[in-house]
Amino acid sequence: QVQLTESGGGLVQAGGSLRLSCATSGRSFSSTAMGWFRQAPGKEREFVARINWSGGITSYADSVKGRFTISRDNAKNTVDLQMNSLKPEDTAVYYCAPYLGAAWRTWNHWGQGTQVTVSS
Repeated sequence: QVQLTESGGGLVQAGGSLRLSCATSGRSFSSTAMGWFRQAPGKEREFVARINWSGGITSYADSVKGRFTISRDNAKNTVDLQMNSLKPEDTAVYYCAPYLGAAWRTWNHWGQGTQVTVSS
C-alpha cells in the first residue's frame, strides 16, 4: 500500500526556517519525479516544488523561488523541503506526492500533510 508521510512542520516566526521531510513506502518512487504541494485555509492546493528522479533537476513556484530547496535521497526513500526566509503567506498544510505534470491533482494517495504556521 502506497504511503506518504510528511513531517517537520511547526510554528515559526517570519524569517525563520523549517525542514520538511517526506517518507515514502509501499512502492518505490526512486524513478519518479516528486513534488511538494501546499494548501492554505480556504484555498486550493498548489504546487510548491518538484524534483526529477535523480535529483538533478528542480523547479519551484515563483512564490518560493530562492527561499525553498527540494532534495531527495533515493536510498532512504525520502524527499525533503528546506524552507528559509519564511513568510506568513507560507502558512499552509504541506504535502508530498509524485509529480505527475499537469495531472498532479489526480494523485489520490495523499498523506496527512504537515502543518506549517508562520507568525508575523
